[in-house]
Amino acid sequence: MKAILMTETGSVDGLRLSDIDEPEITQANEVKIKIKAAGVNPIDTKVRRNGGFYKHPLPIVLGCDGAGEIVAVGDAVSDYKVGDEVWYCHGGLGQEQGSYAEYSVIDSRWIALKPNNTSFIEAAAMPLVLITAWGALFDKGQLQANETVLIHAGAGGVGHVAIQLAKLKGATVITTVSSVEKAAFAKSLGADHTIIYTDCDVVDEVNRMTAGKGADLVIDTVGSEVFKQSISSAAFFARVITLLDPGEVSLAEARLKNLMIGFELMLTPLLKQLDNARDQHVAILNQCVQWTEQGLLTVHVSETISLQQAAKAHTLIEQGHMTGKIVLKI
Repeated sequence: MKAILMTETGSVDGLRLSDIDEPEITQANEVKIKIKAAGVNPIDTKVRRNGGFYKHPLPIVLGCDGAGEIVAVGDAVSDYKVGDEVWYCHGGLGQEQGSYAEYSVIDSRWIALKPNNTSFIEAAAMPLVLITAWGALFDKGQLQANETVLIHAGAGGVGHVAIQLAKLKGATVITTVSSVEKAAFAKSLGADHTIIYTDCDVVDEVNRMTAGKGADLVIDTVGSEVFKQSISSAAFFARVITLLDPGEVSLAEARLKNLMIGFELMLTPLLKQLDNARDQHVAILNQCVQWTEQGLLTVHVSETISLQQAAKAHTLIEQGHMTGKIVLKI
């Protein structure tokens, strides 16, 4: 089968279209999927630059997010059948095969039926960002109805679905964006207030919008300086959840405000094989199926690129300021 192999650590030159053996079912609880599309995420570019999370020799196949059609099932699989259309977040971190390929074999516990009203392209764009946004907002952030949440980079992959999930919870959403066009995009998703961070002081704007109180919850999808802004934008006794290592930063203000500081890394259950946590990931996808089919949740795919152009997809992500998601069509 055709697959994109990461043959060396570093630049996109190490991503090469290759012919590799087609995987086959070896365990009774596995399914074989003909992959139709693979979502491209920043973690893919980080693994390419820095190497996989495991002591596994190159080459490896990247790509955590995928969507496709089941073409074979193991003897113990009862929840799925040949022809089912599924989505998942699995593999691609340096050990198990990722989704930049024509086929994959996956434990049936880690897949879910995709929404009926989405294409494979749309479905492949969603799992990682949905699980990440859910974890940051609800599991770690404990967002409640009528609270105010500040979501940084609201036009990005995680940010644009986080806006929608927060509105489904009944929260007031403030989000930061880089342009008038992205502000309009965020508003179309339900954001109540937008801040064009290139034009003003974000902390001042948040305080103005909240009558000086600050946000009850802040979701930092950027890190570093934005994490510092997040602390200053938070209300007393608020929660600040970051997706990234903020680096060296003074926590004096956070301590004075009695903030709860949390981290969201949805890859931990995959990396550490925490089955109970992975069950929760699948439960999140199943809940999001319902909202997507009800028209309450959507994903924006800004670029659809062929499998052989995976290097282009990585380049676009590394250039930054993407709106929504990039997907490889397989």
